[in-house]
Amino acid sequence: MDPLLNHQPLPAHPPLPKPVGHGRRTVPRSFRDLTPGDHFNPRTFFREMVWHALKTSPTGSVKIPNFPHLKDDQLALTWIGHASFLVQFEGLNAIIDPNFANWLFLLKRLKRPGLRVKDLPPIDLVLLTHAHFDHFHKPTLRKIPSPKIAVMPWGCAPLAQSLGFGRIVELKWWESFGHDDWKVTLVPAEHWGARTLADKHRGWGGFVLEYRGRTVYHAGDSAYFPGFHEIGQRLKPELALLPIGAYHPESFRKVHMGPDQAVQAFHDLQAKWLVPMHHGTFKLSFEALDEPARWMESLSREHRLEHRVRMMEEGIPERF
Repeated sequence: MDPLLNHQPLPAHPPLPKPVGHGRRTVPRSFRDLTPGDHFNPRTFFREMVWHALKTSPTGSVKIPNFPHLKDDQLALTWIGHASFLVQFEGLNAIIDPNFANWLFLLKRLKRPGLRVKDLPPIDLVLLTHAHFDHFHKPTLRKIPSPKIAVMPWGCAPLAQSLGFGRIVELKWWESFGHDDWKVTLVPAEHWGARTLADKHRGWGGFVLEYRGRTVYHAGDSAYFPGFHEIGQRLKPELALLPIGAYHPESFRKVHMGPDQAVQAFHDLQAKWLVPMHHGTFKLSFEALDEPARWMESLSREHRLEHRVRMMEEGIPERF
């Protein structure tokens, strides 16, 4: 039997470093709150995030995707880049946090999207995990082909007006919305939802999408927190799309995870597959752009998870 389809409990492994997230945490009031010391002085920020990126040519290639023909019990996943995914079932096309931008203000995209917006299939469902510009990108959303329904956390609907959606649904944590054979549940995350520094009323979270017995969990942006265990117990996701980048300096782990904590979150969720995301596209923190992927691959070998961790290439659909 294919080892990817033979879901066994995770192998025993040495304890990981104690994760951030076991206590009350305040929402950052500014980006400086995330980078105490000299990390966020204007000169360092401009040099690390802007100037070096300006001198760097984007990598990756835009592909013409070959979307598979799916049977009743199959799903296909296409990583577009960053936190953007196309999730396809036999009767449903869903896109999560779509972002095809070449620039986010001063931040240059350093890995090309895996496909073009015009090559997307008609989209039935758009899931938006929170209002940060790299996840809720209005210019991209205006170009999505035939979006019927958009689901997002509380307080985000005003941002989605005039973007072409047939229906906009807001959820609070653990609330669900469904139609025909699918259901989506907004689950907690350890992050924050403000689009601007004074914008404190918008929610955030991850989504568990269920369709005919298959389940996909997209964590959005999140630090490690005990809620992963509850999500696993309550909703039992098969695929866990987990962020692994933007974790350095250490204070960034208040709102993001590194690969080490993604492995622990995967263990808590007891999912079948871990699909890393939120790495290698935009320079959002101070680790090397390719460090999260290299570290994730090393950890998967160390913890004997090579057949459970799927390091996807942008623009290449994969069946699950």
